[in-house]
Amino acid sequence: MQTSIGGATMINDAMFSSNTNEWATPQAFFNELDKEFDFTLDPCATPQNAKCARYFTKEIDGLAQSWRGEVVFCNPPYGRDISKWVAKAYAETLSGGAKLVVLLIPARTDTAYFHDYIYKKHEIRFVRGRLHFNESKCGAPFPSMVVVMRGYNDD
Repeated sequence: MQTSIGGATMINDAMFSSNTNEWATPQAFFNELDKEFDFTLDPCATPQNAKCARYFTKEIDGLAQSWRGEVVFCNPPYGRDISKWVAKAYAETLSGGAKLVVLLIPARTDTAYFHDYIYKKHEIRFVRGRLHFNESKCGAPFPSMVVVMRGYNDD
């Protein structure tokens, strides 16, 4: 559904509502990260938007699966459960499970999960500008960050 203001078509209404918490990663953005990290697993995907040959769907539940030995690209659902995905990534890298986890998440630096699992623990790359998720012509209504969890945390 599109919004029209003064004859100009605006961003998809779903991007500004809670109608969806799934934000498909822009392919070009993923490709740049994949060149650097060579991902092997996408733990929160659909068959339509999976970024890796090996992926878990909602039905398989990537939170309940082992990520052992994987180089993980994780663009989790951006709803209330995002903290569970961040905690899972943190636990997988610290336990020696995943070799590396790269998260693409909203830059919400005021959240408990940011301070508990990311800040001063892992590499943070703030994305300049707004990403165009779901092949939208307009940018997301929030800033994004890439978090690189290498499992070297001293906590």
